[in-house]
Amino acid sequence: MEVVEGTLRIDDLDGFLDRLDAIGAEHGVAVQAFDARYVTDRDHLRRACELADRSHERGEMIAREPAVEILLYAAGRRQIEDALAMGVSRGEHSVIVVCHAAGDRESEVADDSVAAREQAACEVVEAMECLEPTETLGKSDPERIAEFFDITDAERAATDATLSEIVLERVAMLVVEK
Repeated sequence: MEVVEGTLRIDDLDGFLDRLDAIGAEHGVAVQAFDARYVTDRDHLRRACELADRSHERGEMIAREPAVEILLYAAGRRQIEDALAMGVSRGEHSVIVVCHAAGDRESEVADDSVAAREQAACEVVEAMECLEPTETLGKSDPERIAEFFDITDAERAATDATLSEIVLERVAMLVVEK
């Protein structure tokens, strides 16, 4: 998994999403954009990718497209419509774009090719005119995240886990809630 961070200006959402799909197809990777306010950290996205890979390997994918599967796991939601709140929309946003060679982690020999494809896709995303590369990881909105993942103050007070650790638990629970 590789990521691109930045500020994104989207006027044509469908055109932007089509472009991400084309980049993914060209490089053999899943490309998914996230509203950075909903992403706790890199581990959040890494875990979503791992679980999406696992569902692919087991033939248990919720969505047809690997990029959507990553979104579902990152959001901890089974319904695409619900998970889309964590995606991007028209306007200007802080974003994190994941480029992940979904399902291509079986052998060490493939690792160099996988990393090269992910990096190449990231380079194309970074070069998009609508994206201004800036750091966005770590600039999430804790209140927004707590609300989105239904994390109450009482739950946070009952544990010494960080918000990120609680979100990772929600992400992992998606597979249990079938």
